[in-house]
Order: sequence, then C-alpha cells, then structure tokens
Amino acid sequence: MKLPGHDAIARQADEHLVTGRVKLPKRVVERPLWQVAKRLLMALLVLVGTAFIVYFDREGYGDNSDDSVDLLDAFYYATVTLSTTGYGDITPVSDGARLINILVVTPLRVVFLIILVGTTLEVLTERTREEWRLNRWRSNLRDHTVVVGFGTKGRSAIQTVCATGLKKDQVVIVDPSGKVIEAATAEGFVGVIGDATRSDVLLRAEVQKARQIIIATQRDDTAVLVALTARQLNRAAKIVAAVREEENAPLLRQSGADSVITSASAAGRLLGLSVLSPSAGMVMEDLIQQGTGLDIVERPVIKAEVGLGARETGDLVVSVVRGHRVLGYDDPAIGKLQSTDRLITIVRASPRSASAPDTRQLPRE
Repeated sequence: MKLPGHDAIARQADEHLVTGRVKLPKRVVERPLWQVAKRLLMALLVLVGTAFIVYFDREGYGDNSDDSVDLLDAFYYATVTLSTTGYGDITPVSDGARLINILVVTPLRVVFLIILVGTTLEVLTERTREEWRLNRWRSNLRDHTVVVGFGTKGRSAIQTVCATGLKKDQVVIVDPSGKVIEAATAEGFVGVIGDATRSDVLLRAEVQKARQIIIATQRDDTAVLVALTARQLNRAAKIVAAVREEENAPLLRQSGADSVITSASAAGRLLGLSVLSPSAGMVMEDLIQQGTGLDIVERPVIKAEVGLGARETGDLVVSVVRGHRVLGYDDPAIGKLQSTDRLITIVRASPRSASAPDTRQLPRE
C-alpha cells in the first residue's frame, strides 16, 4: 500500500497553526476588547467623579494662574492627581479640601492605578497563566484516551466512550486542522494541533501515558503511520483503529493496532442486511445508535451468576470474555461462569445502564 498522504498532512497542519500546539478547553471569559473597554470606562468614571468632587469644593483650592478654579481646572487637577503627576499649580488650601483629598481623592487615585496597572499585568501574565495550566494538566494526566481525528468517526467513538462515564478532561484530541481543534476545545476536550504520524506531536498529547488510543483518520495510510508511531511510544496502550478498505486491516494490525474496524465493509454489510431483512437491519442500526433502544455492553459476572451457564443469566448474553479469549454464548468451552469472566450482553438502553459502575460500553463499528 502506498503512503502518499504523509507530507500533505504535515503541510496542512502548518497552514493552520503551529504543529504540536496544545490547546486546553477555553474558560468562559469576556472578550478581550470588552474587558479593555470596561476598564477604560471604570477609569473614566473615577476621573469624572474626582473632577466633580474638586469642582463642588472649588472654593477650597487655589490656582497659581488666576486664583480661581473652574470646571476645566477641576478636570485638569483630577487628571494630574490620579496619574500621580502633580504639577502643584492647583492645590487644596482649605482644611476641608485637604481632608477630602485624604479621605476621597487619594483612595480614588489608588483605584485608578489599580485599574490601569491591572489591565497591563493581566496582558503580561496571560501567557504565564496558560503555561501554568498546561504544566498542571501534564502532571495530572494519567491513563487517558487519545483520539486521532475528530471527524464523524472520531466524534462518534468518543461520544460512545464518554457515555460510560469517561470525563472530558481525560480525552485528548489530535488533529491537523486548527478549526477542528477549536471545535474540540469548545466541547471541553484538550486538543493538540498537528500531524499524529510525528512522534513529537503524540508526545505533546502524552500518548506515552495513555491507556487507550483511538485512530479515526480520513486515510488508511495515515492510520498505519499513526499506529506505528503510537505503538513505538506506548507498548501497553490499547489501540483501536478504523480503516476504509478491508485489505488494509491486516497491515494496520501488523503496525500495532489491537482492534481494526473496517468502516466501508461494515456499512456495506448493514446495507445488505437491510435489503435482505429490513427488520434485522433496523435492529442492527439500533445497536449502533448510542443510548437509544438496545445497547451492547460489557460487564463483570456478578456473584449470583458464578456457576451458572451463559444462557441462565438474566441478561441476553452474546459472548463471554475469559482471559484473552472471546467465546460465543453457545461455545462448550464456557461451561460454568467464573468470577473473573466478563459478559457481553444486549440490554435496553437507559441513563442508568449507560452510567452504571463496572459497566463498559463496547466500541461501535
């Protein structure tokens, strides 16, 4: 199989944003322009308030130029006073004016400086704060899920996994498109912009500490390269990948994928089944749809089921997972259920079954 898409994807990543850049979910904050406008308005209100305080007590002030203080002089005095310039040409001369300067004008000067300096410090410290958030995220991230590709397949896969209780802060999306990562962070996921076939990009997603990796790229050749790179960085993670063509599935398994889903052939089989039996096709589609009708789940054997046969449980058991083997419900090797077995069952979808403890939703094809 040819691998022509590697360079093109790398160029695409560079066109959007810096490759490998990590983007944390955005906090709900005001727009920067509105923040600046609001602070300028606050500073202006403080200035106007100070000017009117001086003007109403103008008899207590002296002006070196004409011995009188009008409204313009009041604004001039408020400006040079709040900015701590203080030329000294207009000064409080009465005891009342000086007392007002001590109790009112000086606190207003402090407020004015806090507003201006606070705006400057916020701009200067924004990058530091973001770096601190990023470092804290890296130090706390363990056993997370990395999703390569946030298209239709990637979104559906992560929705299915998150429906079982996986938190969004335990999911990292990797995609070469900046717009896609913007959409992912808007939904609460952490995003990494870049080509996932490059090890430095996957390392920024902390793939070496991931528990599971979902590869849902648009091209089969890209999926193979991603699987090779991910397996090299993490020998223990479970890698599940999707391919379009069934002939590429063996190559993807050789590249390190534990499970390979052939999207084109799966859709074709569903189409054929719907033609032969519309009812059977409807049931299969119901199983594929998350959270509606019927769902297929994997759960542990409960204490009351130990020693029973697979058909003697209260649920509709389709397979038994014993060790690394998946046995059909009618396989004689099952015998009696053991406490270490896990059951793959079909259940009626409900909010309770989707979030129940010790229940894991199976990835959908």
